[in-house]
Amino acid sequence: MEAFIDCKEKTDEELISLAAENTAYFSCIIERYEKKLKRYVRRITKISDDDVEDVLQEIFIKVYMNIQGFDTKLSFSSWIYRIAHNTVISMHRKLQSRPEGHMVDIEDDKLFNIVDTGDIEHETNTKYLKEHLAQAIDNIPQKYQDVIILRFFEEKDYKEISDILQKPMGSVATLINRAKDRLKKEFISLGYSKQDYEK
Repeated sequence: MEAFIDCKEKTDEELISLAAENTAYFSCIIERYEKKLKRYVRRITKISDDDVEDVLQEIFIKVYMNIQGFDTKLSFSSWIYRIAHNTVISMHRKLQSRPEGHMVDIEDDKLFNIVDTGDIEHETNTKYLKEHLAQAIDNIPQKYQDVIILRFFEEKDYKEISDILQKPMGSVATLINRAKDRLKKEFISLGYSKQDYEK
């Protein structure tokens, strides 16, 4: 119990240092990031719950195996998200196909990070809006999906996205702008007006 309480008081960087010396502290890292990474994996891929658990296990194995080489110039959060992102990309390459169904599961509170319903908030069914937004995200290229999910669903800032995707911040800003434009076009093609979509 003491270790659990002690873990909660420590920063990511302190836990990394401790975990390198004492593997018991690695369980603190797992506890801190398991739910976040599970949610992220579910958002960027459509796989079963069992497969999500397998991917998570692989992510944490990679984190453990590489923890000594952690780049202290990065935040640990960015580093572990980068490992998660690359693990999922690698898994998709092995499968060589994307599973059926929407990759993005949109929670109500995240929906309005992307779409400001404005005048349609009282006349549009939120479930209908979520389904069409998920479809619109599915229809845009993967590089745009990546930045949309990280920016609006994971609520990462430009620096974190730059670290996770290993792209310059200027490129990230350009990708986000282009992704929003592509998403807007897809969204409009599904029956919403330009005014409905725009913030």
